[in-house]
Amino acid sequence: MLNEIVHPCGAYAPHGYAAQAARRQVLARAATALARARARGIPVIHVVVGFSPDFSEAPAHSPVFAAAREQGALVMDSWGTCFHDAVKPEPGEPIVVKRRVSPFYGTELDLVLRARGVDTLLLAGVSTDLVVLAGARDGHDRDYAVEVLADATVSARDDLHDAALQLIARTASVVTVDQALPDRTELARTTRAST
Repeated sequence: MLNEIVHPCGAYAPHGYAAQAARRQVLARAATALARARARGIPVIHVVVGFSPDFSEAPAHSPVFAAAREQGALVMDSWGTCFHDAVKPEPGEPIVVKRRVSPFYGTELDLVLRARGVDTLLLAGVSTDLVVLAGARDGHDRDYAVEVLADATVSARDDLHDAALQLIARTASVVTVDQALPDRTELARTTRAST
């Protein structure tokens, strides 16, 4: 959830990501997921896509990254590749840099996860139809249990988001933030009321 993609001033805002994220309150839901995971001691790992200013690592024939190259967007260590303020990493949380769609391809993500004893992935992010879908499939094929937080993911359009969730459901669980990480305060209140 980088500035370049979900911030209204980002290079990808005209593609629809920022508007969709705002309309569906995705940043707020992702922030809730992060807070609840941190409170439970669940490891939080962030993934950023970015390239050097000459785009030497960018795939030459990729329709996905062509706009970044043309616009000079997604340059590492720029405002565009910083996480949106609503979902900024906390000190000590690993940040994995990727240069392709999948968060696993050519990265140390699998090593970072296994070193922390992670066996279940809770995925949130942008975009549901590209990165989240690829991450869910690659996570599945690496023997992780995968849950995609549908209300903490976003695509440029509703139809792409919905279609991706249908595909993801074939190899992962599609859940909400509240289903994956219930509010403990609400659970305690409900338990007291029912006893």
